[in-house]
Amino acid sequence: MAVGILLVGGFGTRLKPLTSESPKPMLPVAGLPVTEHQILAAQKAGIHTLVLATSYLSEVFTPYFGDGSRWGMKILYAVEKAPLGTGGAIRNAAQMLNLENLGDEPIVVFNGDVLSRHSIADQINFHQSKKADATLHLIEVEDARAFGCVPTDSDGRVTAFLEKMDNPITNSINAGCYVFQSSVLNRIPLGEVVSIERETFPALVESGRPVYGYKEQAYWLDVGTPAALFKGSRDLIADDFHAMPGCAIDASATITGKSSLGSNVTIGADVQIDDCIIGDNVTIGDGARLSHCFIFHNTVISAGVSQSRHYLSSAISEPINLP
Repeated sequence: MAVGILLVGGFGTRLKPLTSESPKPMLPVAGLPVTEHQILAAQKAGIHTLVLATSYLSEVFTPYFGDGSRWGMKILYAVEKAPLGTGGAIRNAAQMLNLENLGDEPIVVFNGDVLSRHSIADQINFHQSKKADATLHLIEVEDARAFGCVPTDSDGRVTAFLEKMDNPITNSINAGCYVFQSSVLNRIPLGEVVSIERETFPALVESGRPVYGYKEQAYWLDVGTPAALFKGSRDLIADDFHAMPGCAIDASATITGKSSLGSNVTIGADVQIDDCIIGDNVTIGDGARLSHCFIFHNTVISAGVSQSRHYLSSAISEPINLP
């Protein structure tokens, strides 16, 4: 058994305009919010209590996820009133977990930008077998120059945390899922701005604490840009498109390109949709043509509209170009 913290407080600047009306972890991917995909992964790993570390548009999360009973877990909410960095946000959220009473129960921390199919349960088991203070999920990339790299020794122990460099000494990078002992989080100062990657982890390694890298080359994607969000949605769809419950699609409509439709979407006659992400409760009028568009929840698309590479929402008067 384990508890968890999910970091969902970012502003999503790279995802503009998609994050103008929604925090990035609540954007739909294959019909479900990114956060729900992560909650399902936590559920599969046996995590029984999960704290959502929120900030930007924090009020959106509670009505959707509630107390977590729908997923058979307890969900709590920690609101970050001012930016505290990754380490500060984790420490702020950890207050909800009563660290003093956890004993040796591991704490799993997820990055809210990441879709990953690696085995969290196996990462936890590896962490416990090594009696580690902290264990990071590491993946190999073809070119690590865009990332900081994380070298390990033959036993998997992390030897350094290196910033971006022109000639990386390893292609192993931090994939954004961590397992901690509560004693590690207790060392992070409460209420201060702290980077877990640039301060906490390097300090642990330098002081000789057992920090390990769990290597599993599973599907992994940072969905921090519009292009990556569309890719993540397509990657999770097996057929031409995916529709959530309650959709009404006219038999003459054509939907392709691994488009995703949220709940209760109505598609009119002769509509053509290709490579689109469509939110909940959207109505698309007869004869509309949409290609590589993001359509926000509760939007009505008039009959005959033709749009390509645009963000459409009932809250804006004109479509916004997607980067």
